[in-house]
Amino acid sequence: MTIGPVDATRVPRYAGDATFARLPRLADVPDADALIWGVPFDTGVSYRPGARFGPGHVRQSSRLLRPYNPALDAEPFAVRQVADAGDVGVNPFDIAEAVATIEAAATDLAGTRRRLITIGGDHTIALPLLRVQHRRHGPIAVLHFDAHLDTWDTYFGAAHTHGTPFRRASEEGLVDEEHSVHVGIRGPLYSRLDLDESERLGFTAVHARDFARASIDDIINRVRARLADRPVYVSVDIDVLDPGFAPGTGTPEAGGLSSRELLEVLRGLAGLNVVGADVVEVAPAYDHAEITGIAAAHVVYELLSVLPQEER
Repeated sequence: MTIGPVDATRVPRYAGDATFARLPRLADVPDADALIWGVPFDTGVSYRPGARFGPGHVRQSSRLLRPYNPALDAEPFAVRQVADAGDVGVNPFDIAEAVATIEAAATDLAGTRRRLITIGGDHTIALPLLRVQHRRHGPIAVLHFDAHLDTWDTYFGAAHTHGTPFRRASEEGLVDEEHSVHVGIRGPLYSRLDLDESERLGFTAVHARDFARASIDDIINRVRARLADRPVYVSVDIDVLDPGFAPGTGTPEAGGLSSRELLEVLRGLAGLNVVGADVVEVAPAYDHAEITGIAAAHVVYELLSVLPQEER
């Protein structure tokens, strides 16, 4: 029997512990199949900082989530034990040390079978999280939602930033180069070489403009065909959404996905082997009325809903 969220008929949604969806803390359950945890780190950003405050903001914005997901006819908190593992403390002044700390913490939390959904933090954190998944599953099919490719080489000579994690991951052999895909790419680039380099590193791309010309079902079919039956890691930069749906982020780009489009594509992952995920780049200082936080909370909820059920 699982321990689910606090009963809203007994404790009002605006009260009680500020865990994700008011779930139990990891220390309050005998064990857990899936964990929500936060990585409040944003030293790798290149423009607006503030994503270090993202985990707390997304938790606060998740208070209205409910146990039953009608879109998928799923009860994500009933079919598995989900708990909130809190935040990891990382060095905000040393990126290399922070990356090592995140990798060690994720290794410890994941254990031999737990699935992790990580709330960032900036996109630098994807690299250590992919290292952990690679040790468990081998090369990972990466499904990357973002306005940006994040396959650049360096920025101001730094090899580890929020714009480089998937280049480093590909160079380290973590990425399944036949089964990885960017979704939502848009905006100006430095040159055509950016796209060519991304393809060389193993990523195809579904651009944001494709959503204006194809149906959601067509997009889902393209994504599923690319991922095939591989172990899938889903990385969601909240700036994949148009700034009208997610103003609270560090590098906004016009012309993005709507919340509905993103959630529908995530629901289309049901039945795939999703081994882990992150939701990053929520910067609450630029948010208004929890617009971005609510979108991110629903992204986490849909990701929980498509996780395969664990057999104990």
